[in-house]
Amino acid sequence: MPELPEVETIARGVDERLRGDRIVEVWFGSHHEPFKTPPARQAKGLEGCLILSVHRTGKHIVCELGPPPAQWIVHLGMTGRLLVTTPDAPPAPHTHARLTLASGRELRFVDPRRFGRLEFRDLSRSPGFCAPGADPLTIPGDAFAALFHNRNLPIKAALLNQSLLSGVGNIYADESLFHAGIRPRRQASRLTRAEIETLRLALRAVLQDAIRLGGSSVSDYVDADGVRGFFQLEHCVYQRTGLPCRRCQTPIRRTLLAGRGTHYCPQCQR
Repeated sequence: MPELPEVETIARGVDERLRGDRIVEVWFGSHHEPFKTPPARQAKGLEGCLILSVHRTGKHIVCELGPPPAQWIVHLGMTGRLLVTTPDAPPAPHTHARLTLASGRELRFVDPRRFGRLEFRDLSRSPGFCAPGADPLTIPGDAFAALFHNRNLPIKAALLNQSLLSGVGNIYADESLFHAGIRPRRQASRLTRAEIETLRLALRAVLQDAIRLGGSSVSDYVDADGVRGFFQLEHCVYQRTGLPCRRCQTPIRRTLLAGRGTHYCPQCQR
């Protein structure tokens, strides 16, 4: 599933290309799964709207529209893609939405497994979209530490809890714990304040590096132009089971934690 860096990369790419463009026509596919808002209502709300900006909130891409003020909210699910292309480009299989723009470009939503979701909000009738948890790129130290106070669960599981931190998934939980030198099974409430702050800074640094490199393409992820990311080349532990640690040469181990494959170095992480 695309995580914060991948979603941020796509949102920035769409914003750069389509900010100020106008939606003139909307086509939706027949499968009902992607639609959190009925497709007819989405089409009616979207057509004629100006794209004011596109940004990430948690793991969601939010298109700010107007007038009147509205939002189109895209969750990519496991295999979703949001692509900027031209109308003459052959539609990829499993294309569920095509937004034709005044500039002549198209914005397409593609999702083979149909776990993604599309939602339209009329902001005169409902509040704007908010992520359930804090943003790991901007949360201050005291607030970050408070998230784990009395949390009697493994720190890896706490990092994956979207009601605490929005946007962190399996890849970046593993990588940030490695850079912080913390074992994934350590109980969150027993980490020292110094360890928590080291983790906060490591998580932010890992996410920023991943954004800079266009995200991690370990499965279906591509950016708004259909280009793969490069951060997977920098992974220290994720999907490196049995390979030597980049720091100490100890073989990387894999275990199951919170239902997710979890990778760590038994020497570097305590």
